[in-house]
Amino acid sequence: MLNSLLTKAIIDFLIAFGVVVGGSLLAGIGSVLVLASPAAYMLETATKLKIWAIVAAVGGTIDPMRYIESNMLEGHLSPVAIQIFYIICSFLGAHVGTELVKAICKGAS
Repeated sequence: MLNSLLTKAIIDFLIAFGVVVGGSLLAGIGSVLVLASPAAYMLETATKLKIWAIVAAVGGTIDPMRYIESNMLEGHLSPVAIQIFYIICSFLGAHVGTELVKAICKGAS
């Protein structure tokens, strides 16, 4: 149980991290093609992608919330805590990705 919990938490973290970093890097490449400032586009994209990275990592916006609601109403708090843990891990991945992009862009400007 603990092994699968940590495995999913790490995967969720890395998915959210990858969405933010990958999307920002591609936005930077795209901005070069249109002769715009890569750092500005990368920062803006990282900020905008943060919430969508969390959504992508946990598997959608409605299903995790429905899962939390149904288990909470039935009095099963352990699955609720696990789902919230996955959301927190996804948030941390997206946040670390955003901070990495900020650090990269700070050095570029």
